[in-house]
Amino acid sequence: MSEQTDLRLAVLIDADNAPRSALGDIMAEVAVYGTPTIKRIYGDWTTPNLASWKGPLLENAITPVQQYSYTTGKNATDSAMIIDAMDILYTGQVDGFVLVSSDSDFTRLAVRLREAGKKVYGMGERKTPNPFIVACDKFVYIEVIRAAAEEARAEEEKPKAQKPQKKKEAPVQPQEPEHRVPRAVVKLIAESVDTIADEDGYAALGELGNLLVKKQPDFDPRNFGFSKLSKLVKSLSRFEVDVRPTSQPNVTHILVRDKQSK
Repeated sequence: MSEQTDLRLAVLIDADNAPRSALGDIMAEVAVYGTPTIKRIYGDWTTPNLASWKGPLLENAITPVQQYSYTTGKNATDSAMIIDAMDILYTGQVDGFVLVSSDSDFTRLAVRLREAGKKVYGMGERKTPNPFIVACDKFVYIEVIRAAAEEARAEEEKPKAQKPQKKKEAPVQPQEPEHRVPRAVVKLIAESVDTIADEDGYAALGELGNLLVKKQPDFDPRNFGFSKLSKLVKSLSRFEVDVRPTSQPNVTHILVRDKQSK
């Protein structure tokens, strides 16, 4: 990912709308975008259903913030989280925010934080309403985070003896089936390539990735089963990928061209 990793981030979690079992994976994802200098989670910790959060909170050094439910049917947790976010904003202690929730009530908060020039990353389940998703600079689905983390753990746990030995001539790997990527996404990529392409029709992959997220905040190659944007683009026969070496060792420039462009 071509994100800045030196950003100071405030991670604010809505315990009522975030899965406890994915907390560790969520915090690992946060580290991709920056350093979490403030980590808080909001809920009514006197209720039995939040008692199981204690272990994960201690493991990830997250501070629980108590917020009583004053009235049945009203979510006081949202108000406490919004007030804290605005307090943190005015102190100038962070460069961005990570809002972990599937609740559309945080849409206006995300908009306000971005108006103040802060980066806003949203993380929630696929049920998250679209207004909250598009209000963020980038939105990542928790199901995708969890699936990627489970796959990585399964790969690490495989005994070395079971790993296939390297052959002198590796067989040619077939391309991933294109039906995994919706036509609308292919069109989005093609339009984005056309927007930033040079005179020869080539667009830098890093610049392409940034533009895709700006157009569609929940765009993520992992949504379609690919760990990286380069792998996704290579799987699509419509695009040509050109990997060019640079003067620096182990550093290459990856360029993308739409074969159907005129």
